Amino acid sequence: MESTKFCMPPDDLIGRLARQIDATKRAEQFTVNAEDVTALRRRGAVALYATCAEFVATVNSRLSSGLLELSPPAFPAEAFRESGTNLFQISSQGRQMQITFEAPEQLVSTEKFLIPYVLEGEVRTYNQQMLDHFEIRSRALFFCLEQDNAIWRFYDWRTRHTGPVGRDLLASLMESLF
Repeated sequence: MESTKFCMPPDDLIGRLARQIDATKRAEQFTVNAEDVTALRRRGAVALYATCAEFVATVNSRLSSGLLELSPPAFPAEAFRESGTNLFQISSQGRQMQITFEAPEQLVSTEKFLIPYVLEGEVRTYNQQMLDHFEIRSRALFFCLEQDNAIWRFYDWRTRHTGPVGRDLLASLMESLF
């Protein structure tokens, strides 16, 4: 006798299988070599830093006092660490946004996100009050291959919402700290 207590409905199983097949097909269409992936990863790291720098500059241009600080102060492509974690930090008055990212084990992966990606990471936000309550907010980040383009996307595991990483995302995450 088969128990149905923990089984998924057949439509959910079929849907999940179809999504996995599609994701694998998209990942396999990228027949790339290690040098191409390394160059793409460097480009992704620089693009993410540029998004952060543009966000900080835009906010700072509108502040009457105080400043957002971006660390490191610059990030050339050569600063990208292929084997290890890369870290950017945006801070102001004890409020922190940390962005970490690294290369996955495979050249192109779909292990943690259905869209094929070459970099994975996380953006974390917190302030002292949140730390006092052991609360840190986070979103997963992926540098995804989409058609003939690559783009940074976030994924909120709590809401299952995804979208591009840009000024609006950074502003909404930082806004919740003040």
